[in-house]
Amino acid sequence: MSLLSPTNPPGWSVCSALYIFIVLLPEAKADSLNATRNGGGSQCGEYTNQVMKNGMCRLVATLPQLEEQRCPDMFRCSDEVSYWLHENEERKQQIVALKETISVLQEELRNHRHRIKVLELQSEGRTHMNISLERFHELEVHYAEATTLLHLQGTLILDLQNQLHNLTLLVAKVKRNPGCLINIVRPNPLMSAQDTLHPEIQHVRNCPIDCASIYYNGVRRSGLYTVVPSLAGMAVEVYCDMDTDGGGWTVIQRRVDGSVSFDRSWRDYRDGFGDLHSEFWLGNNHIHELSTQGDYSLRIVLEDWSNKHKHALYQSFSVEDEEHQYRLHVSGFSGTVQDSFSWYHDKHGFSTPDSGNICAEISHGGWWYNQCFYANLNGIYYRGGHYTPKGQGVPLGPDGIVWYSWKDSDYYSLRKVSMMIRPRRFQTHLSP
Repeated sequence: MSLLSPTNPPGWSVCSALYIFIVLLPEAKADSLNATRNGGGSQCGEYTNQVMKNGMCRLVATLPQLEEQRCPDMFRCSDEVSYWLHENEERKQQIVALKETISVLQEELRNHRHRIKVLELQSEGRTHMNISLERFHELEVHYAEATTLLHLQGTLILDLQNQLHNLTLLVAKVKRNPGCLINIVRPNPLMSAQDTLHPEIQHVRNCPIDCASIYYNGVRRSGLYTVVPSLAGMAVEVYCDMDTDGGGWTVIQRRVDGSVSFDRSWRDYRDGFGDLHSEFWLGNNHIHELSTQGDYSLRIVLEDWSNKHKHALYQSFSVEDEEHQYRLHVSGFSGTVQDSFSWYHDKHGFSTPDSGNICAEISHGGWWYNQCFYANLNGIYYRGGHYTPKGQGVPLGPDGIVWYSWKDSDYYSLRKVSMMIRPRRFQTHLSP
């Protein structure tokens, strides 16, 4: 039998192995030996141990041959063996305790993982709920806008039906009385529009008169809308910019890609041309009707071929009627670009290539020319910016989309421009 241990009690020799030898003696000799070794009080024989030269431990037990008495287990009679058995038993108990602890920790780990999984599922559920709520709020806003537009369109249709009915009655009255002259008197510009609207057209005051009116009705999305200027009483389709500087802008001109030619006649500029979704001129008649129904501001947005954006803002803007050649009134400049418009073009009438104005012929577009311009947003669309004009039987001169102070040059054509107006006292609302 052998016994190994990693540690030893203090003062013990280290043994590589233990060998036990048991010798049984006759009963008489055993009694004598016991009497001699144990002082006559023990019947369990003799035990000796020693360390051998090869590092092994040797335990010798000499036991008597007893018939009626039984000696204790020889291993329990050895202090060394008893110590190691005790240590081994403690190690077993420690291992059992560690196994129980590991089992408890594993159970806690499983519970922790389960709780984490539950929290992840709850988090995903909240995320989906938040997305659904955001979508729901978007739909609510869209529904409110659609309801408002439906109401406005219904009002507009009703007003147009009333106009048609009134015109029918007037036509019938003229037929019955050919000598009767019907004059629809326009209101005095010095008086408020609501107090001076002619009875035949007064009902149109409930319709939106510009994009600011549509904004105040709760519609905050840019796009095409129908308005009825208060001084005209006739519906006109316009593009509303609800994003720039708070929204509420009625766009009267835009250049974006050169898809529309602006080398047009007086009639075209009077009535309007182009595509409201891309490039267009709203029409001098409409610009006059819109800008003279109240106090309006003008915003000009500019972009060059390096994607730089600037703007010019004029606190006061209006255009006279055709009888006065759509004379321009613009003042009160501010903005992020130097003024090239109001100081040179204010108080000048509108001209087109077919009106006999040499500047309009050279520039191939309609504008409020002086001699000739420092700003011309209706010129030829030149890609790339810098350009050289091509004469067509007339003296050469700058004819691009020019804002002189941008490059201090008449020969740099801008990439995108737009002109838009809204009431001077417009205030942005956070909600309808």
